[in-house]
Amino acid sequence: MPPLTLELEGDTHIIVTRSFAAPPELVYRAHLDADLLQQWMLGPPGWTMPVCVHDPTPGGAFRYEWANDEGETFTVTGEFLELEPHSRILHRERMHVPDPTPDNVVETRFEAQDGGTLMTQRMTLPDAETRQVMLDQGMEEGMEGSYARLDPLFAEGGASV
Repeated sequence: MPPLTLELEGDTHIIVTRSFAAPPELVYRAHLDADLLQQWMLGPPGWTMPVCVHDPTPGGAFRYEWANDEGETFTVTGEFLELEPHSRILHRERMHVPDPTPDNVVETRFEAQDGGTLMTQRMTLPDAETRQVMLDQGMEEGMEGSYARLDPLFAEGGASV
């Protein structure tokens, strides 16, 4: 699969797209199952996700904590706002770098395309400064590193997903 694309729109939006060779049902599930998230949502090489607290229901909270061998840590917290099975997730999140950034609202859509799924995430940030903080944290590299780990889970015939 080709790597993700990241586009900036105006001062406050980031739009991420990526294709997967798996149906929307599996890609959607991989974004909501805590055990699966800890297998693939690890960011750049050398990072792990030791904490994955996750309640994928409207109003449910989540907390993801990453760490690497150099003692660096990274945390994202948030709440699920809306869930449309197999097609859409809307959530609010904040990065802790180390203080929390203002809220970022993320809409993730999963659309069937060419026997697989086109995932589109639209992130709405409160201002250009917050968006730049996210980009400066290596968001694009971390996201693609994570999604590259997800691809093989689908390639194994969905056994893990």
